[in-house]
Amino acid sequence: MALFYPTEIPDVIIFQPQVIEDFRGFFMETYQKEVFSFAGIVHDFVQDNHSSSIQWTLRGLHYQVSHTQGKLVRAVIGEIFDIAVDLRKSSSFFGKWVSAYLSEENKKQLWIPPGFAHGFLVLSKRADVVYKTTDYYDPAGERTILWNDPTLGIDWPIPVDQQPIISEKDKKGALFLEAEVFA
Repeated sequence: MALFYPTEIPDVIIFQPQVIEDFRGFFMETYQKEVFSFAGIVHDFVQDNHSSSIQWTLRGLHYQVSHTQGKLVRAVIGEIFDIAVDLRKSSSFFGKWVSAYLSEENKKQLWIPPGFAHGFLVLSKRADVVYKTTDYYDPAGERTILWNDPTLGIDWPIPVDQQPIISEKDKKGALFLEAEVFA
């Protein structure tokens, strides 16, 4: 049976699908509208994305102020440390973050509702991440918060002697206290 687990921010939910395994491999339903609706996730998904990254790549913290996206994230190859940051001023969790380890082994998925920034760190030699979104990508509305923002204090599991691999765009992310957020 598929299971849903709320995180410390109850709107962010870990989904553990039922996995049927035998000598040939495995089968699992990664999404079924009725099952997710029963768990309170009633959004329609309009786009699927797939990224592939090498070890210590850090992507994020990304969000859109227009065409705000909810995301259902999973790692289909490798392992990632996935982050969601609450950007909803009206939330009692505003400015707080939660994390989950997502991997091809544990097959967990993370539901990140609209109003959150999202990022992840690749822990394995390579990771392929796929995620469904509730709205379309809008480059004009895209925003980035600095991955190592001191106010957020995200505890990324990066070894002391390792520098994360970060895009130029992500290096120029806004500080949390200066970022555009949601009402």
